[in-house]
Order: sequence, then C-alpha cells, then structure tokens
Amino acid sequence: MSGDGVRIDGNTLRLPGGVAVRFVRTLRLPETGTHPLPPGLGEFPLRRVADFPDTVPEAWRARGGVMLPMYLREAMWLSFAGTTEPAALQVGVGKVCAVSGKPWSNRLIRDPQNYVVLPRQPWLDGINSGQGTVRQFVAVPLGLGATVEGQVTGEEVWGGVQLQSFPLGPEALARWREQERLRAERTRAFTAPGGYGAAMPMAMAAPAAPGAAPRSAPAMGLGVGGSMRQEVYRDDRPATDWAEEPAGRVFVHLVTPPEWRRITGEEPPPSPVNRAAYTRAGLPWFDYYDDQAQDLAPTGTLEAVKPVGDWIGDDHEPWQQPSPGQVKPLKDAPGKPVEDGDW
Repeated sequence: MSGDGVRIDGNTLRLPGGVAVRFVRTLRLPETGTHPLPPGLGEFPLRRVADFPDTVPEAWRARGGVMLPMYLREAMWLSFAGTTEPAALQVGVGKVCAVSGKPWSNRLIRDPQNYVVLPRQPWLDGINSGQGTVRQFVAVPLGLGATVEGQVTGEEVWGGVQLQSFPLGPEALARWREQERLRAERTRAFTAPGGYGAAMPMAMAAPAAPGAAPRSAPAMGLGVGGSMRQEVYRDDRPATDWAEEPAGRVFVHLVTPPEWRRITGEEPPPSPVNRAAYTRAGLPWFDYYDDQAQDLAPTGTLEAVKPVGDWIGDDHEPWQQPSPGQVKPLKDAPGKPVEDGDW
C-alpha cells in the first residue's frame, strides 16, 4: 500500500477515499473532573517532511509523512469535517490505538474496535478512556514515560500520530452513493455557520532564516490531560462492508517550536490564550449529544493511562469554570503527495 494519495490542502490532511483531517489547537483542560468540549483556537500548520531533506532528522526522512509544531503540554483535537465518503480511520498515538489501546495494526479489528467511523465521528479529542468520555491529547517529550505509548508499551520509540484509512468496499460504496442520491432528492442541504469545528484563526509571525543541518531532534508524543464528555461511536456496519486493505496512511511528527523554526525557517504559532482569559471573555465551550448513537466502551488499557501532570508536575494555570450559558449544544486537495516511509 502506498501513501502517494495523501496530500496537504492548506492545513487539511487529505487521505484517499475522501478522508479529511485537521489538527486543531485548543485549551488544555484541568486533569481532574469532567468538562465540556473545549473550543478550537486555529489549526496547526502542516508541512511535508520531504520538503526539508537537509534539516529534518534522518529518522523522520525514513518515516516520511508530515510534521506540525506543538508546545510542551499543548492540547489538540482532530477534526474530520469535510470527509466526503464513509471511511474507517485508525488513529495511533506512538503506534498505540487511541480507540482500543492495542498495538498498531494494518487491519481493521471489530472487538475491540480499533478505528473510528467517518464522517459519523465528527472529531476526536483524546483517547477513549471512559463511558462517554475521552482524555485530552496533550504534547509531552519522549523519555519521561508520560506518553500513552510509554504507559501502554513500557517504552517510547515512535511518538507522533499515525493515521490509516480504509474505504468501503465497491458494493457497499455503490449502495451508499445511491442512498445519498435519493436523500439529496428529498432534502435540502443545510450547513450551520460556526460551531465546534470552526476553529478561530491565529496570527502567524514572519518566517525566520533557514535552520542548520539536520540533527537528532527532541522527540514528542501524546500523553493525556483532562477528561471531557465525548463519545467514540461503535461501528454499526457489517465488517464485510469495509475494504480489506488500507487506502492511505501517514505518519505525523510532532515538532517542538525551536525545532520547527530550525527545520522550516518559519515561526511557530504563538502559544494559545490561557483558558481563564478565554472563559472570562464569555467565549463558547461546547457539548455534543447524539441520542441515536451507541458509544464504544473503553478498554481497561486506556482507562489506566495517567495524565501528564503525574510526570511533569501540577498544572498551575488558573481554571475558571464556564457558565452554563457559555456551553453551546451541538449536533444532530491539490499539492504534492505526502511521502510514506518505513514505520
């Protein structure tokens, strides 16, 4: 299977079969309690590893893929808005499945389910850690044992984020397209402006001078932060509907801001606004409820993952609980191909 069909379209990662993934900056939640969905604060910029052969670490060149900059303990969520046809998407954090907690696999597994179903799953903010909850994706260096990878496998080798998409098989896809054609004849499309998937733009600084020669960069992975109310939906299609082979995959490297500057010659986005200031300004948080969906039960592996604060200390950033009126209910590409590598 080749990654030739993976492309960057602006800051959207497009995988074969119509899968669209955006990496969205957000506010880090406190590591205690369960909270509403945090807001989007702009998209992480994406760059192809192959475009910087003289400055990226050699190991990154071998793995191919793309890279994005993250600050220590910065949080992110994955948006799947814009996905055009059904797909099964595997999401790995250090090659540990963020849905099942099992090791990375090149095939779809139903029990425990090791993928999310698009576009049914609108986003994913973290690992599937509780009944109707996830624990937020938070950046942390490798080597401390704080990543999901380190806690689940006992070692930290890969870091980053891994994505792999499976389309519907030909017969199932033909049925779905006919159903969509009939649906379009009966209803008028309506798209609400704004909402959880509409990230707020962030200012970008001017590019800096090109960096030095490649070296061994500080590796970053994803640990977990606070818990929020979010369901990971169970697949209600027959397993035979899905293709047996993936259509595309990509390795997403997480880069520290200094390394981003050195490798790309660009300034990283500024650090996100602190959450107390955001809440005091009356800006919205979000709550998503879908009474027709069935939540996927968490596995014991992911329930046991501890937050990054257990390794790097307490979170001293002030927390201000959003008022009830701030919690908004939700519901109901061109460019060169990204090169795949050995991972």
